[in-house]
Amino acid sequence: MNLDLRFTGNPATDAASWLTPARHWPALTAATAHLDAPVGALHLGALRHNALDMLRRASGTPIRIASKSVRVRSVIEALLAMPGYHGVLSYTLAEALWLADSIDDLVVGYPTAERSGIRRLATDPALASRITLMVDSPAQLDLIDSVLPPGRRETIRVCLELDASWDAPVLGHLGVRRSPVHDPADAGALAAYITKRPGFTLVGMMSYEAQIAGVVNQPDGRPIDGALNRWMQSRSMPELVERRARAVAAVRAHAELEFVNGGGTGSLELTSADPSITEIAAGSGLFGGHLFDGYAHFTPAPAAAFALDVVRSPSPAHATILGGGWIASGPPAADRVPRIVWPEGLSMVARESAGEVQTPVTGRGASRLEAGDRVWFRHTKSGELSEHLNEFAVVDGGAVVETIPTYRGEGKAFL
Repeated sequence: MNLDLRFTGNPATDAASWLTPARHWPALTAATAHLDAPVGALHLGALRHNALDMLRRASGTPIRIASKSVRVRSVIEALLAMPGYHGVLSYTLAEALWLADSIDDLVVGYPTAERSGIRRLATDPALASRITLMVDSPAQLDLIDSVLPPGRRETIRVCLELDASWDAPVLGHLGVRRSPVHDPADAGALAAYITKRPGFTLVGMMSYEAQIAGVVNQPDGRPIDGALNRWMQSRSMPELVERRARAVAAVRAHAELEFVNGGGTGSLELTSADPSITEIAAGSGLFGGHLFDGYAHFTPAPAAAFALDVVRSPSPAHATILGGGWIASGPPAADRVPRIVWPEGLSMVARESAGEVQTPVTGRGASRLEAGDRVWFRHTKSGELSEHLNEFAVVDGGAVVETIPTYRGEGKAFL
């Protein structure tokens, strides 16, 4: 299916159904009632809303689609057809090689050690022109050369990653452990080294400000955490903008960069205001995993969700759902568990929580559930939901208009 994410309706009359749970979730139940669970639903109107809202927040800065937060090829291709989206930030080289038959601008967001993939990339001129590899040390260049040395392969396009974390006074390192290249002088030195090394072309820079883009600043029920996170972000971003500008200048002294990438779903406004940036990588806000409800400055619509069946009632106060243990990556905590969104009044049993095969629930709504009833969940993350489903039912106008395969449905599992 060729998904069309362009808005063609009337904003004044097309009410957002997801704002009214009693309207939205029963409508999804009705639309997908003919499908066996587990059901993955992709609400086309909500996805369109999220895609357009991210463009609004980016204020004209192009968005490179972070594919790990989608993992549905047809959705990625539909987004690339929208003005404002360009290119893909893939998460493995194998994924980039697979996407490259229809997408001509792919940056692998993490360094690779996939030797068979490197060999394929290095021996195919078309692939070598479409795919850019991430590097942050000479050792990664050595690995590529160990597969095929310069002179026996295509020139490899590379992107230098700058560490965007904040070395905060007293608190220390805030951010994620990614690149060892933190100082502008180190970035310039590595750029000089790359440009002098045969077989490589430095074409881009990347820096991911995870402590800003990926940390919620208004978590539900935790006002102190929210205040601390907002304080941290208000100080971290100015430090990064100044340091990133110096790093980009140091690298540009040695290479003509095609792009400077930064940001993420949670920092579109702040990153787009950074004059050093030419594009923003983002994707989680498209499907709207429930982790992204905890931001003060935007609220994604629940575009992707999944439904499971009730199969038993172990007591008058409980119902049991088949499946449910689709736990998200990250620090083990309650916010990594799928969130029950419909019917209302349900909660998981603390001693069992979301189970591998069964998930018992309790609460005021549990006694009304019968075998065969549907319960809707939202996954914590966005793209990780696609790893549990072979396909999404695309719902528009109260009906399933198409089914589209996930990466898993196309037989691909890259990580």
